[in-house]
Order: sequence, then structure tokens, then C-alpha cells
Amino acid sequence: MASFNFGQNQPNTLLHYTLFSFFKLNDPFRLIGIGIYILLLTIFYITLSPFPITNPQLMWMLLGERLGQGYYLYQDIIDDNGPLSAGFFTFMDMFFGRSLFAYEVVGRILISFQILYWNSMLIKFKAFDVNTYLPAIIMASLFHFSFDLLSLSPALLGSTFLILALGQLFSQTVLQQDTSESTLLIGIYAGLATGFHPNYIVFLPYMIFTGIAISSFSFRQLMLSLVGYALPLLLISLFYFWNDGLEEAIQIWPLTFLSRKYEYQSLLNWLIPGIFPLLLAVAGYFMATVLRGSTVNQQKQRQLVIIWLLFSAAVFFIIKKQASFQLVILIPGLTYLITQFFLNIKKEIVAKIAFYLLVIGLPAVGFLFWQKTIPDSEYFVAESEVVYPGDVLVLGDNLSPYLNAKLGGPFLNYRLSQLYLDQDRDLREKARLFQMLQKQKPSRVLDPNGDFEKLLKQFPALEQQYRETSVGLFELK
Repeated sequence: MASFNFGQNQPNTLLHYTLFSFFKLNDPFRLIGIGIYILLLTIFYITLSPFPITNPQLMWMLLGERLGQGYYLYQDIIDDNGPLSAGFFTFMDMFFGRSLFAYEVVGRILISFQILYWNSMLIKFKAFDVNTYLPAIIMASLFHFSFDLLSLSPALLGSTFLILALGQLFSQTVLQQDTSESTLLIGIYAGLATGFHPNYIVFLPYMIFTGIAISSFSFRQLMLSLVGYALPLLLISLFYFWNDGLEEAIQIWPLTFLSRKYEYQSLLNWLIPGIFPLLLAVAGYFMATVLRGSTVNQQKQRQLVIIWLLFSAAVFFIIKKQASFQLVILIPGLTYLITQFFLNIKKEIVAKIAFYLLVIGLPAVGFLFWQKTIPDSEYFVAESEVVYPGDVLVLGDNLSPYLNAKLGGPFLNYRLSQLYLDQDRDLREKARLFQMLQKQKPSRVLDPNGDFEKLLKQFPALEQQYRETSVGLFELK
């Protein structure tokens, strides 16, 4: 049998060469193993038993489709997505249409980038005493906690830039390093993340607090990072200004934090498959802080991660779509702490068992758990019993009519639209609302809650253009 020299403490037999020891070594070729791991699970997920389309995914596709027709977010379409995500979905629709497979592929490209980047940052800035590719395989397994963590979403797009900002914050822990460029990039990346996913605005105080308390920002560095943060948002505002939509954007954007929440999943849904990685993370934290010493830089990095997790938890107080794809923001911090567990555990047999439970068990349990929730879940779009030709506007939570029809009208996010329509309006704002409706007259309106009927009573000119053909169904004359 061929022998393998993996180090003085590693047995020189193929029998003892495990996946755990494979990824524990500092060898970039281990990344090939990460790619194979993701590819195999992708084939399993997509070909064996693919998940149906979810309500948020259908809304993102409808948004990209509508924007591609020449309309603008906030100005013509009421939705809570960030402008940069809306633009990205427009490109997705332009090239792939309503392809759920394309969303899966692009999502996995983004998570692969996050995995490579975060592992490289942990090695570059000496986060651990040894250089290892364990964080990469741990992070890849955590993404398989839920099927929708793997697919394209605004949260994934925004978190890609937040992890870039976190990497720059890690660079601040390295002594004697010029930080001018780094502090500017921290702000720019965080601003871009907010442009993709507005909920990530909570990381602005994170950037300020950790910059001052941990990275010892000077006043100049703090101002530089704040200018960097404001730059993407100012460019977005300039875009709306030139397209005569800035007033609408300023009016609607704050409402995205006030509308009713879509509680697609409960905290218990997340805790059942997620309890094991949480326990590993807690164990890793105590092992790193109590059982071993750390350099000053490593202590700062650990503080950055713990505060990151606290602010990540704060995001869930303001999100309006409570679904597992939002958990993506927790993954870098959990990866760091779980790696601490595997590097500091003394009993190798315990480490190996925990490793296989995480890398193989978590994807398997996650897959089976979410498959079991499909029949009773409102998270997935049910097949519509009635097919409506042409375009349709649904003023309700049931999006199934959109599976075989295009969005007609401005009200994509129903709960945000409800809040928007319930506002008191002066004559000028009523005229703007009427013009919005007149510009996008849908062929059919499904109105199970009577919202469109109230609108028609406010605008007699619009009421003359529609007739109620059945209860809750209005058609254009």
C-alpha cells in the first residue's frame, strides 16, 4: 500500500487518511475537494428531488421581468428589495428569464467566492495558530443548512460585500499596516451591501463601533470609511434623481422597515437542523477564550467576529421576509468559531465524529427536514387552479397566479403596498398614485381583501375602466 507523508503526527497509511486530516492541512489543492463537495451536493439537490419555487424567488423574478420592461423600482413598482438587487435581477431576467436553475447556479458561484475569500483572509491574517482549509469545508457545509441559502437572493448578494468589508476589518488587526485604502474599502463594501439588501444598514453602526473600539480608527479613518459608505448610496440617489424618482424612493424606502412581516418559517424551524452547528460554535468560542492563549491580533479578530454575530442577530428584528436565506449573514462568524473547536479539541475521535456529522450529516438532515416541510409550508408557491392569460395584478399573499402570467400594475409586495396605500395623501400625491395606476393598467386584478375596490372608489375615472366579473376579480373593460 502506498504511503503518504502528511506530517510527523500523521500515520503513514491510507487507512488513517481521512477527510478531516485532508482539509486540516495547509495546501491550496484542498480547494479542489471543496469544489467536488459542492458539485456533488448540487447534483443531488437539483436532480434527485428539486425544491419548488418559493414566494420570494418568484417575486424576485417578477421584479426583474417588470424592470426589464422599462419600469423603475419605487417609482413604478412597490417592493422592498434594494435597488442594486433589483438591477441584478433585471440582468438575470434578460439572460435567463424565469430560470430557477440559473438562480441556483449563480447562487453557488457567489457562495464559492465567499468560501475562497473568507478562508484566504483567515490564513492571510493569522486568525489561527496553523494555516488550514478547515474553514472552507465548514463554511460549505453550513451553506447546506437550507436549500435556499444556496440560491441567489438579495441577502446573498449583500453578504458577499459585507464579507469583503469584514476581511478589510481583519486587515486592521495587523500591526504596522497602512490602512487608508482599507478603511475606504470597508465603507464602500458596507454601502454596496446596503444597496443590495437594505436590512444590512444595521452594519453601519457595527463598522463605526468596531472601527473605533477594536481597530482604533483615527478621526480621519472614521470619516474616510463613512464617506466610502455614503458613496454607493449617493450614486443610487443620483440615479433616481435623474429619472425623476428620488421623491418616491425617499417616500417608500423607509416604509420597507415598517410593513408587516412574512413569517414563512419559525425560529423552531431553524433551530431543529441548526442546533448542532450552534453547539460546535459555542464550544469553539470557550475553547479559544478559556483553554488557550491568543495573540493580540487574534483577540481583536475574535472580538470582531463575536460583535459581527450580535449585529447579524439584530438583522432579524427588522427583516420582513423571515426565511432561512436570511441566515447567510451568520455563516462567516459561525465558520470562525467552529474552526476553533476543531483546531483545539484534544480527542481526535471526537473531532472526526463531529466533522462528519457537520459535513455529511448537516446537509442530509437539512435536505430531509425541508423536504418534509413542503406540503404544509406557505413558503412555496402552490400551483394555481386557474390560469389567467396576459398580465395580472394580485393584491394578496397568494402568488400562484403569477406562475403562468406576468405582473401587471405597480403592487408587487402586497404587505408593503398595503402600508403605502393606507397613507394619508394630499391632492398632489393622489395625482401621482393615479398616474402610476393609469400607466400600468393590468388586464385583471385579483382583489381578495377589497384593496382594489377601495382604490376604485377614490378614483372614479379609474373605476369606469374596470368591471367586477366575479367576487374579488376585476377585469379591464
